Amino acid sequence: MSTPRIDEDEVEQLPPDIAKKARALLLSLVRPHLAMAIFLLVIVVLTALFLVIGPVFIADALDNGVPKAVDGDPGPLIRAVAAFVGSTIASAVLAFASTRLVGITAQKVVYRLRSRLFTHIQRLDLGYHERSTSGRLVSRQTSDMESVQQFLTYSLFDTALALFEMTFIAVTLIVLDVPLALVVFLGFIPLFFITKSAHTSQRNAYRRTRTSIAKVIVHFVETMGGIRAVQAYRRQPDRRGTLKDEDTLYRDANTDALRGVAWFAGWTRLVGNVTQTVIIIVGAWLVIEDWTQIGVLAAFILYLRRFYGPLDELVQAFNLYQSASAALEKMAAVLDTDPEVVEPARPKSLPAHSAHRSSGTASAKDTAAQDASTNSAGQSANSSTANGRSIDLNHVRFSYGDGPDVLPRFDLRIPAGEIVALVGATGAGKSTLAKLVTRFYDPSEGRVTIDEVDLRDLDDAQLRSSVVMVTQESFLFAGTIADNIRIGNPDADDDDVLAAATAVGLDPYIRNLPDGYDTDVKKRGGRLSSGQRQLVSFARVFLANPDIVVLDEATAHLDIPSERLVQKALATVLEGRTAIIIAHRLSTVEIADRVLVMDSGRIIEDGTPDELISGAGKFAQLHKAWRDSLV
Repeated sequence: MSTPRIDEDEVEQLPPDIAKKARALLLSLVRPHLAMAIFLLVIVVLTALFLVIGPVFIADALDNGVPKAVDGDPGPLIRAVAAFVGSTIASAVLAFASTRLVGITAQKVVYRLRSRLFTHIQRLDLGYHERSTSGRLVSRQTSDMESVQQFLTYSLFDTALALFEMTFIAVTLIVLDVPLALVVFLGFIPLFFITKSAHTSQRNAYRRTRTSIAKVIVHFVETMGGIRAVQAYRRQPDRRGTLKDEDTLYRDANTDALRGVAWFAGWTRLVGNVTQTVIIIVGAWLVIEDWTQIGVLAAFILYLRRFYGPLDELVQAFNLYQSASAALEKMAAVLDTDPEVVEPARPKSLPAHSAHRSSGTASAKDTAAQDASTNSAGQSANSSTANGRSIDLNHVRFSYGDGPDVLPRFDLRIPAGEIVALVGATGAGKSTLAKLVTRFYDPSEGRVTIDEVDLRDLDDAQLRSSVVMVTQESFLFAGTIADNIRIGNPDADDDDVLAAATAVGLDPYIRNLPDGYDTDVKKRGGRLSSGQRQLVSFARVFLANPDIVVLDEATAHLDIPSERLVQKALATVLEGRTAIIIAHRLSTVEIADRVLVMDSGRIIEDGTPDELISGAGKFAQLHKAWRDSLV
C-alpha cells in the first residue's frame, strides 16, 4: 500500500525558533575555523582603523601643518600627509588580505554545510522522502546554498568592515567635537526604527522567495522527470502554465523584497543627507563663532561621507543577509529533522549461521563455475553455501502517520530458507509488510525480528547486508554496467562482476554491447531494456549474497520473454535464501514454497501453491482467471 499523500507544503513549515536554530547552525559551522575567524576579525578591525584615521591626518594638516608650513616649517605638514598616505596603503593591503582569507574560509564553511546537509538527507527515513519532494531538497542544495555562499563570500567582510568603520567614526566624532557629534547621533533615532521595521518585513519577504523558488524547482524537476508522459499526452501548455504561476509567485516575492530594499535605502540616504546638511550649517556657524576649527569641520564632513557610505553598503549587504538568513533557516529545518527510523544506541548482531557461509564474491564465482551442474530442480552448487534467516512479525500494528491502520494486529513467521509469495489486491498491505521487514519503517506496535533479533536493535550495516530489496523499477545510476552491478559489493573485482552477471544470465547481453561491461547505461539505465535492468538488479543481489531477499513486483513491467528470463535468474538468486515475493503475476508465484493471500492488512489464506490452487478460495479464483487469460 502506498503512503497517503501529504501536502508538500507541510515539510516547508518552519518551527517558531528556527531563526535561533539557524544561528546555532552557522556557529557550529564556523567553530572549526574559530582561529581563522578571530584572525580575520583582527584584520577587519585594523582595516577599519586605518580607513577611519585618515581624515584625522587631514584635519591636522589643515589646522597645524599648513600654518607651520607658511611659517617655514614644512615638517608637520609632510608628516601629516605621509601618515595619511601610509594609512591608505595599509588599509588597501589589509583589505586585499582579508577579502582573500574570507573567501577561502567561506568556501570551507559552505563545503562543510553542503556535505552535512547531503549526509543528513541520506540518513532521513523513507517516510520523510515520501512526504517531501526531490525538487525541494534540490533547492536546499542549490539555490539556498548559493544564497548562503554569496553572503559569506561577498558581503560578510564588507558588513563587518562597515560596522567597525561606523563605530570608529562615531568615537572619532566625539573626540573631535562633542556638539557636532550629538547632531550626528540624533540621526540614529530614525535610523534605528527604519532598520527595525525593514528587518521584520524583509525577513518575511525573503522567506517567501525561498519557498517560491523551491516550488519552481519542484515543478521543473517533476516535468523533466516525467518528460515522456508530458510529450506523449501533449501536456506542455499545461506544464508551462503551472510554471508560469509558480514563477509569478517567485517574481512577486522578489519584487516585494526589492521594494523593501529600495524603501530602506531611500530612507537611510534621506536621513544621511539631512544630517550632512545640518552639520554643514551648524559647523559653519561654530567656525564663524570661533568655537571650532575649519579642519575639524572638514574632517566632520569627510567622516559623514564615510559614515553614510558604509550605510549604502549595509543596505546591499542587508539584502543578501536576509536572503541568506531565509535560506539557512530552510536548511536548518532539514537538519533539525530527526529520522523516524533510528540506528540503535547499542546495536546487536545476528547469530552466526550454523553452517559455514562463504562471502558473496565466492558464491558468485562458485555458481558461475558450477552452473553446468545445476540440477533439474534449479538447485545450484551455491545452495550449500547460503543460509536464509527466519523472519517473525509479532503483534505488529502499523499506520502511516495519523492515518488508519494498514496492518492491524499482524502475526507472521517465515522459517529460514523459505520462499513466501504475497498475493492480494492493491492496498492489501503487501508492500507495507515488505517495508517493515527491510526496516524502511518501524511498526507502530509490536516487533519485527530476524533470527529473534528485533530490527530496532540490529546493527544497521548488518541489516543492510543481510536484507536486500528489489523493486519493480530497478534504478541504475549513470555509469558502466560493471559499476552498477558492483553496487551489490563495492569491493568486488571484475571476475566477481562477470561471475554474478553469468549466474543470472545477463552476460550474453552485455557482451553484445559496444563496450561490454564498460558500456555506459546512460541516465537511469535508458540504454538497457526493462528486463536487462532487472537482471542487473539480480546480479547486484547475487554479488551482495544476502540472507533475505524481498522482491516487490519485480516482474510487473516485463514482457513474457523477459519475465521468463528473469524467473530463471530468480531461481538462482533465491536458492538457499529466505525470500518474500510480492507479485500480481501468478507465474512468479510458482517458485514459492508458500503463498499468503492478503486482504485489508490480514492474511486470509496460507498454504503451498498447489494446496491453494486445488482449494476454492481467493487464490484459486485468481489462478483460474490467470490461466484463462493465457488461452
